[in-house]
Amino acid sequence: MKQKNIVTLVIIVFFAGIVSMLASKYIFATSSDRQQTAEVIPAITSDFPTPSSTYFNSQSVDPTQLIQIGTSTNSTPFSTPTQ
Repeated sequence: MKQKNIVTLVIIVFFAGIVSMLASKYIFATSSDRQQTAEVIPAITSDFPTPSSTYFNSQSVDPTQLIQIGTSTNSTPFSTPTQ
């Protein structure tokens, strides 16, 4: 390429970049679209409220009840090898 062609190519790329930036600014994003909000969700807690007595009676199953399987009292079962 000649020196003259390289300069012309750089000028064209520069103006094409400016035109495309301005076009994208005005065509694709309006000022109202730039301010977006996110829905705020409540924090997860370990509280489990008592269900309504309309649907559950006092003898129904308590889903928060701690269930013990077996008679092991080892609080760290994987810390020491048993074999």
